[in-house]
Formats: sequence, structure tokens, C-alpha cells
Amino acid sequence: MKILMVCLGNICRSPLAEGILQHKVQQEGLSWTIDSAGTNGYHVGEEPHHLSQKVALLHGIDISHQRARRFTAADFIQFDKIYAMAEDVLAAMQRIARKDFDAAKVELLMNELYPGKNMDVPDPWYGTEPGYHEVYTMIDKASDKIIEKYRVSNI
Repeated sequence: MKILMVCLGNICRSPLAEGILQHKVQQEGLSWTIDSAGTNGYHVGEEPHHLSQKVALLHGIDISHQRARRFTAADFIQFDKIYAMAEDVLAAMQRIARKDFDAAKVELLMNELYPGKNMDVPDPWYGTEPGYHEVYTMIDKASDKIIEKYRVSNI
């Protein structure tokens, strides 16, 4: 199972999502591949935002080794499931992938918890630390659902 988490810059939400899900996957003894990417290229090569790193570490997860990368159309070939953090991210993924966009592989992350509600994971970039804690909690709960849903299936 290969899962990609996608946000805008790949420094706040998707690195947290990658770290949280990877941590849970390891705890479950699953041999899944978890990665993350961003739809814009503003932060390529940068480590996750310091508040994303801080909040992850408070939960025993080290995401400092991650580096931002840009989402590409080829990600639809490499990954079984791709989660967008928000609707604007999903729209950008469609623009980037064009004819390679595969709607069957893509879902808004929060639809795992609230099917059909199309809720965004808010971007904490311009906010303060409490926003990062809120985002962590949302992603943590959605990650539990992902593991529950796909633990025994192969998509």
C-alpha cells in the first residue's frame, strides 16, 4: 500500500500527515509506504515548518528528516491512494496531472471521518501554535480511519 498526503507547500499539513500515518503504520507492523508533497513549489527542499515539527515531537513523532517536494502527475502512477488536505489542493492536483488525474485514487482526507462532507484540514501557516495542534488532532483521527479501512485490503 502506497499513500501520498498532499497540501499546498508540503511544509505544514502534509508533513504532519505523512509523519502521523507513518508512525501508526509502523506501530501496526504494516509495510506501507507513506509520502507527502505540495502542489506549489515555493518550499521545495525545505524541512517542515518548525511548529509542525514541534507538535509532532510532542506526540513522539520526528518529522525533521522530511523535505518538501512538489506533487507531479507521476504520483498517480506511484501511489495507490492520494489524500488532499483541502479542496483547493485537489483542484491544483487536477491542473498539474491533467489527463493523468485519476479521481478513483484521490480523496479529501477528512472524508475518511466525515464521508461526503468535503471538509478541509485548515492551513495553519498564518496562525499560531494552537492551530497546529488542531490540525494534528484532525489528521490523527483520519489516520486511524485509514488504517482501519485498508489494514486488510490491497485496494
